[in-house]
Amino acid sequence: MKRSHVNDIIARSDAFMRSFGFVLPPFAYWSPEEMKARVASDCPTIFGARLGWDITDYGKGRFDEFGLVLFTLRNGDASNLKTGQGMVYAEKLMITRSGQVNPLHRHAIKTEDIINRGGGTLVLQMYNSRSDGTVDEESDVEVATDARLRRLKAGDLLKLLPGESVTLLPGNWHAFWAEDGDVLMGEVSTVNDDLTDNYFREPVGRFSAIEEDAPPVHLLVSDYDAWLRAG
Repeated sequence: MKRSHVNDIIARSDAFMRSFGFVLPPFAYWSPEEMKARVASDCPTIFGARLGWDITDYGKGRFDEFGLVLFTLRNGDASNLKTGQGMVYAEKLMITRSGQVNPLHRHAIKTEDIINRGGGTLVLQMYNSRSDGTVDEESDVEVATDARLRRLKAGDLLKLLPGESVTLLPGNWHAFWAEDGDVLMGEVSTVNDDLTDNYFREPVGRFSAIEEDAPPVHLLVSDYDAWLRAG
């Protein structure tokens, strides 16, 4: 992806979130220079927890067809999960565009609630996992949608209107996209680790390679190692 395109997506995404009354925290708007200074002084958690903007085209170079905008608002650490104490949770805002597919994947550790916060209809295609972690294309999938247990055939589509949500457990394979308009999504989950806990059915690049045709207005989490790591 070109950096100029990333800058434009961030600006439009912020406006879309604000249209539903969601205002991001101050660090969403810091310049790269301010982000570097603040992480080195009083905000090291931003780097360690990978908080901030995350825009991906899954390495396909066709963001309008395959892509997602994410902003990680808060996130704990895997050590918290081991002890059951401290910050054992995470929260994201995401935007999926109408017709923009997010490929089939699962998580081994993370449990997540996916929420339609507003816009069009959020559509999820769902499968269970076999014992070896691969996609089970035969067994029914049982999921909780706003406390209501629902049973779906393998590969069936679950459609969530604004305000509706679904709880996805480790091993629940899911792909998703929007219909009838872009969707603002919420994610409330256990601790999130996008570096090690995303398993895709088809090989994809979770983080996009960036062509630096313009200076970054705001950093992506995938920029942090290059921009923020000490030394």
